[in-house]
Amino acid sequence: MSTSYNLQTDLEEAKAMVAVLKDYVLGTQLYGNAGGSMPSVTVGAVLMHLRRLNNLRNSMKDGQSKELGEVLDKWRTVRKEWRVHYVEKVKREAESRLDAMQTFFDECSESMLNCQQNYHPELLRRTIVQELLREIEELKIDAEAVKRKVSATDINFHRYLSEDNFQWASDLQAIYPKEEFWWLYQKPKIAVN
Repeated sequence: MSTSYNLQTDLEEAKAMVAVLKDYVLGTQLYGNAGGSMPSVTVGAVLMHLRRLNNLRNSMKDGQSKELGEVLDKWRTVRKEWRVHYVEKVKREAESRLDAMQTFFDECSESMLNCQQNYHPELLRRTIVQELLREIEELKIDAEAVKRKVSATDINFHRYLSEDNFQWASDLQAIYPKEEFWWLYQKPKIAVN
C-alpha cells in the first residue's frame, strides 16, 4: 500500500482474485496468480480487498456496488463449498507471512537504517495477517499456533517501531482503526549512530 488509493483498481484486483479463488484454494501453491500485473492471490489478500471495498461501498457508483456484490457472492460460495481447503490456506498463509517478517526483524536488529528503508511491506504483511485472524475468529478455526506467532511478531514490532501518523492513504484510515491496526500508525524508531 502507499499514500494513494484507487477504489476502481482495488475492485478490479478483487474481481480478478476471486475469479481464480476456487482453483487457488484447491491448488498447492500458497501464492496464486490472477494474471497480468495483478497482485498474488491469497485468501488474506482477497479478505483485505473485500473488507476495504465493503467499507467504501457508500463511495461507489451503482455499477461498482453491483460488481462488488457479485464478487462477494463468488467469494462466499468458494468459502462455503471448499471450506476445508479454504481453512488450510488461511492457516498456511498466516504462518508464512509471520515467518517472512522475521527477516525484517533481523535487518532491524542489524541496522535501524535498514529497518527504516524496508518497513512498508511489513505493514501490508501484518495487515493481511490481521484479516486472516478476523477470518479465523469468524469461522471459529482452531489456530492457537498462529495466535502465538502473532503475539511474538507484535512484540518485535513494538521493539522497532514508534508512534506516527497513519502510513497509508488517508481514504483508508477510517477502515483501519488505530486500536486494532496499531502498526499502521507506526514507523521505525530513529536510527542512533
